[in-house]
Amino acid sequence: MQSQRGSRESKGGSGSTGRLTAAGILVLLLTATGCGGGEDEGASAKSGPSNVAATVAGVVAPAKVEVIADLTGCEVKIRTDADELREGVCHTKRGDYLITTFPEEKYKLTWLDSAAVYGGKYLVGTRWVVSAKPKLLEQLRPQLGGKIQELRGVGPAPGPNAS
Repeated sequence: MQSQRGSRESKGGSGSTGRLTAAGILVLLLTATGCGGGEDEGASAKSGPSNVAATVAGVVAPAKVEVIADLTGCEVKIRTDADELREGVCHTKRGDYLITTFPEEKYKLTWLDSAAVYGGKYLVGTRWVVSAKPKLLEQLRPQLGGKIQELRGVGPAPGPNAS
């Protein structure tokens, strides 16, 4: 009986060890991502702190407007605080942008469907969207993660200019 109890205890203990191991792996991953150490400066730049921020953003996602703004160095002003979404405006030296977060993924998808009428590019993550000029979206992506999505506007495609 004692040997069965001992084996059960060791099995029960492995669950918490597994969690500790997963946490340890995450810490090692974050630490390794932040260290350059290679000869190639380009590779070192790619694994710098900006990618760590994107990793952290993935860990805390879905984020609040304030969290996303903080990752980009912006003091956000909340513009909309509704049940379906929260919107904040950032005015920075790099440019202006709008951060929108959603309580559920379905609200983000509905928002994107509505925005498709206007077209344009958006930085999209888990239950959040950043609206800005495409060049600024490219600058924000390493800090936030997400994917840049191009939405097609409604109507005919612009034709060649008549000169």
